[in-house]
Amino acid sequence: MSSSSVLSSPSFLRNVLRVDALSCIACGVLQLAFPAAMARLLNLPEGLVAYTGEFLLVYAAIVAFVSTRNPLPRPIVWVLVAGNIGWALACVLLLVGGLVSPSMLGVAYVVVQALTVAVLAELQYFGLRRAAPQPAW
Repeated sequence: MSSSSVLSSPSFLRNVLRVDALSCIACGVLQLAFPAAMARLLNLPEGLVAYTGEFLLVYAAIVAFVSTRNPLPRPIVWVLVAGNIGWALACVLLLVGGLVSPSMLGVAYVVVQALTVAVLAELQYFGLRRAAPQPAW
């Protein structure tokens, strides 16, 4: 399957939402299963690791649910795009704000999260722009 056929697929946006949910589940489970160990490795507060892990699992459940709706609720997907952009910005602020001093692994973990959600936001934006609006009724 070529990249142009993937991008023009009617299920493109739905699949991007599923990847978003899966990435949130992966990070959320990891952060909740090993908050103390991750906090030590990343040199981030354990509470921050655990709280964001919980948030990611709730967010994943919402995104997964939205991905099952037919048609996809465009206004809600726009909110998810904004949420991903917000998460990416929060990651950057965490690193430059000076309130924490993460280890190199911690910096890498936060940067990867920021880049991942920024790419997901861009793909969701692309999918929304590409998909024809559908009537609500």
